[in-house]
Amino acid sequence: MEELMGLSAVVTGAAGFLGSHLIDALMASGCRVVGIDNLSSGTLENLRTWLDHPGFSFIKDDLKHEGDWCSAFKGADVVFHFAANPEVRISSVRPRVHFDENVVATFNVLEAARRADVGALVFASSSTVYGDPEVIPTPEDHPKRPVSIYGASKLACEVLVETYHRLYGLKALILRYANIVGPRLTHGAIVDFIRKLRANPQQLEILGDGTQRKSYLHVRDAVSATLHLLRALLKDSFSCEAFNVGSEDWTSVVRIADIVVEEMGLSDVRYVFKPMTHDGRGWPGDVKLMLLDISKLKATGWRPTMSSEEAVRETARTLLRGGR
Repeated sequence: MEELMGLSAVVTGAAGFLGSHLIDALMASGCRVVGIDNLSSGTLENLRTWLDHPGFSFIKDDLKHEGDWCSAFKGADVVFHFAANPEVRISSVRPRVHFDENVVATFNVLEAARRADVGALVFASSSTVYGDPEVIPTPEDHPKRPVSIYGASKLACEVLVETYHRLYGLKALILRYANIVGPRLTHGAIVDFIRKLRANPQQLEILGDGTQRKSYLHVRDAVSATLHLLRALLKDSFSCEAFNVGSEDWTSVVRIADIVVEEMGLSDVRYVFKPMTHDGRGWPGDVKLMLLDISKLKATGWRPTMSSEEAVRETARTLLRGGR
């Protein structure tokens, strides 16, 4: 982490799940950090360690509109654009949310970065840009056919980032994350199952037919991979690249339910499946099978420390004891 000491960074979505963990790592590395968040889903509690630290400052503002937040980009070495609405399910019923929160906000961030002559940008994309993959594990050059507005919005943002690189010379990292889990997680299957089982320890409603199978990556590994690739970008190993960031395996929704039940010390829980599509998805636009090919990332010298099940189990344990 010594190479990052003294780096000036801006993190959007700073008070959210992944953004706050990234800030923990940046601050521990001796960076100067400005965090920006509108606090629509994030919370300042996630940043409490740094709120009074002289190397950290926080701006509450909305990226959908140009404002005072733009001035924070002046002198920044890197901008981590992690602000987004993370709820994929919303896009099937309220598609404009993801257009505004993802596409409009990303355009405004790119414009602020261009005007401030920021050195580099790291964009948090998603495995959802691939849609239903024809090849599993799915490599970076796989066709992009999103099946949700969320995935489409992330792909549109990727195109914007790549165009700003070609047109204005902005160095960029596009990171297609798998399902990231860990402390401070506020949505997704693990959180949903814990909430439901606390309300009714005898029965668990599972969205979909339970055979959905996906890759899960612990947030510590996600942050580690992000900063590993940033160092490569700053060393000019590449100027604009997309990387899959995930684990090397996957697990099913039913197995996640089993793990949560085990960690809660329950038994004889009846599972009630609620498929929302003819092929057993949890909701329209849900990708049923997702396992990223991370060969490109591993070729740079990085690999995850946990399997999908290990990440899920540690997350369940942490959330159950209220850990942050």
